[in-house]
Amino acid sequence: MSNVELHLHTAERVVFVLAENNVPAVVIGGVALAAHRYVRYTSDIDLGVDADVPKMRALTSALKSEGFVVELHEPDGDDPLCGVIDVSSPSGLVQVVSFGNRFPAVIRDALSGEDVRIGPNSGLRVVPLAQLIAMKLYAGGVSSKSDIIELLRRNPDADLQAIQTTCRRYRLRGLNSLLEELD
Repeated sequence: MSNVELHLHTAERVVFVLAENNVPAVVIGGVALAAHRYVRYTSDIDLGVDADVPKMRALTSALKSEGFVVELHEPDGDDPLCGVIDVSSPSGLVQVVSFGNRFPAVIRDALSGEDVRIGPNSGLRVVPLAQLIAMKLYAGGVSSKSDIIELLRRNPDADLQAIQTTCRRYRLRGLNSLLEELD
């Protein structure tokens, strides 16, 4: 098995443990960008979840009991996320990123939306494009804005009205100015 295959296998195992603990996950970050036609370097696999801090602590314990090397980073008052669990393995890092109590709707909507998988028979479900763009807007910053522009350039058939509606529903600002940059 290649290192990439091992890394995906580790992410599959993490998703399985999360599901056993009633926390479904979607692939976000660089791997999700690649699934939506924008390939750029990434060294980790990010999984988005909707879990509060006590649940993130419980997930950390569950992952440890499965033999994973894990570290929980709890949020402080200014953190836009609800914690991150780093799952380290020889093949790479898998991060469980919680939007719970901060932006849980984006994960809930992603899980109820289009069911796109990394590959056949994969447990790794990819965040839909509208929610990925919303996450990038939520994150802010120059690189997130660049990611949005590239995603839209590489997905000319994307339903821009649906993406705009999604971002408005989440009360996110800035998409219209990025759309103007595409023209």
